[in-house]
Amino acid sequence: MKKLAYLFFFFISFLSFAQDKDSIVTTTDTIHYTIELEEVILTENGAYTMTEEQKRMAILKRRVYKTYPYAKMASEKLVAMNAMMEKLKTDKEKKKYFKIVEKYLTEEFEAKLKKLSRKDGQILVKLINRQTGSTTFDLIKDLKSGWKAFWSNSTARLFDINLKTEYKPYTVLEDFNIESILLTAFENNILSRQAAKEPIDLDKLISTWKEKTAEMKAEQTNQ
Repeated sequence: MKKLAYLFFFFISFLSFAQDKDSIVTTTDTIHYTIELEEVILTENGAYTMTEEQKRMAILKRRVYKTYPYAKMASEKLVAMNAMMEKLKTDKEKKKYFKIVEKYLTEEFEAKLKKLSRKDGQILVKLINRQTGSTTFDLIKDLKSGWKAFWSNSTARLFDINLKTEYKPYTVLEDFNIESILLTAFENNILSRQAAKEPIDLDKLISTWKEKTAEMKAEQTNQ
C-alpha cells in the first residue's frame, strides 16, 4: 500500500492550499466583493430563471466534470505503478522509479491542481475514495505515518477539505447526486467510464433513495 499512497500524497499537497474561488477576493489595500446575479437559461422558446436547486446541481455537475478526470487518471496510474513495482527487484530501483514518477506528476499536474477551489478539492477527495476504495487520509498514512496524516488532515480542514471523507452514495445526498451525474455523463459519453472500486448496485441505490424520499415526504405531511 505504501507504493499506492505515494501518488496521492502529490495530489493532496496542493489541495491544502487551493483557493476558494466562490468567496471574497482581498488585496493589501482593496476588498473586492463578488456580486451574485440571477442566472438565466436561454432556450429556443425564450428564457427562464434557474431555481436554487437547479443552480446547486449545475455547480455540482461542473465540479464533478472538473475533478473526475484527475481521480480516474490517478487510479489508472496506480495500476500501472503497481505493475512496474512488481518488476523492480531492489530498493534502489524502486526509489529511482518513485523520483521519476514524482517529477512527471509535478510537471504535468501541479499547475492544474493548484487552480482547483477548496470545494473542488473536497469533491476530488470523494472521487479518489470512489475510484480507489481508500480515503486520502489513509493513503497518506500508509506512506508517511499516522502523525503526518493527522497534520495533513488538520491543515486541509482549515481550508474546508476533510481528507477522511468517504464516498457514500447510499447515505449522503450529495454523493448520490454525484453518482447520478457520473452515470449520466458516462451514458452520454461526456466522461470516460471507470467503475467504482467498491461496486455500486444501481437498483439498490435507487430503491434506497426512493424510500428516503418517501419517509421525508411523510414527515413533512405529519408536521
